[in-house]
Amino acid sequence: MAARPRLLFVAPWFLFPRVSGGRIRTTDVLRGMKGGAFEITLASPAPADGRDWSAELASICDHFVGWRDDTRRSALRRVLHLASPLPVSVALDRSPNARACLARELARGPDVVVFDFVHTAVLLPDDALPMRAVAFTHNVESEIFARDVALARNPLARAVWRSQHRKMTRFERAALRRADAVVAVSERDAERFRRELGIETVHAIPTGVDLDFYAFRPRADGGDATSAGRLVFTGSMDWRPNIDALEWLMREAWDAIVASSPQAALTIVGRDPPGRLIAAAQQRGLRWTFTGRVEDVRPFIRTADACVIPIRAGGGTRLKVYEAMALGCPVVSTGIGAEGLPIADGEHYLRADAGRDFAAAVRRLLGDAALRARLATAARAHVEANGSLQRVGRAFEAICLEGVTG
Repeated sequence: MAARPRLLFVAPWFLFPRVSGGRIRTTDVLRGMKGGAFEITLASPAPADGRDWSAELASICDHFVGWRDDTRRSALRRVLHLASPLPVSVALDRSPNARACLARELARGPDVVVFDFVHTAVLLPDDALPMRAVAFTHNVESEIFARDVALARNPLARAVWRSQHRKMTRFERAALRRADAVVAVSERDAERFRRELGIETVHAIPTGVDLDFYAFRPRADGGDATSAGRLVFTGSMDWRPNIDALEWLMREAWDAIVASSPQAALTIVGRDPPGRLIAAAQQRGLRWTFTGRVEDVRPFIRTADACVIPIRAGGGTRLKVYEAMALGCPVVSTGIGAEGLPIADGEHYLRADAGRDFAAAVRRLLGDAALRARLATAARAHVEANGSLQRVGRAFEAICLEGVTG
């Protein structure tokens, strides 16, 4: 039996526990490819928590190599890196240990190397790569920075973000041009790479969700005709766009929601919520609960009447949308929150971008059990038809296989 071609997959962080959308998406793609066309070696920082992750690693790769994370991300280093020609987020990812580890692995002659997130290109050798190189982009990073410029609320912050945007645009274009193929997570992102950065070798893969893990279960109570308003938001709360989303919801929409649903309550499920946000919610007497990191988001989503996604920044596609849809929890989202996903307003979710419209959409859902049931059923059917992990894994594998004889 002929040996399978070898794929070296380089991740910027250890992938377990799966505490962020990037880790979830990457592990889902690897799980979808495991046992397929490639023998997969995963390279990333080694786990720092002392836990045995061998079973989890065996589910996504054939071999694992790790390096000791020697990056330092203090506030002082962030300030010092403002003068770097690289964007701060990229400069902070430079690691001598990682570069040494990857040099050894590349010397073994893999048939394909995948660098996960454009930042990871900073770890690769400066010389041309002798094997097929694939860039896995979870976002259009330069677009994220452009949105940060637009949302900045004072001139100094706006100037800093404008400088970072210029640096990220330059770095992103150069890094992606090194790749033989670029994988985007939506057709929308793929088109932006072509149009804004001049990258032609772009392929889009669908967004996927584990349909068995996020299994649909009809509500045991059938859904009250009018709900008191159990709302949920999920996401890493140390990520700036998630913080901005909840600050905007608090400022622009929450008062209008509770005006018609006085018992409305929001559960924020995600690690490391900032103290200032918790304090603001407490000072205003809001019925907001911050869980911090949890092992399983499903119970929180299953018991909610609606999932709110008031995202105004960030990029890529949001896995939280498909997770809620798969579980049968109706979604209210901004256009940016749902962008890149092939879903329709009024059929799979409700879209609202202004604060008053967002509040009205939430109130509409809370007052109409039939609408909640219709959206839940259509949403689950959509992810079953379009978002299986097997489909995503096959699409990614096909891109990596192009031109590889093995």
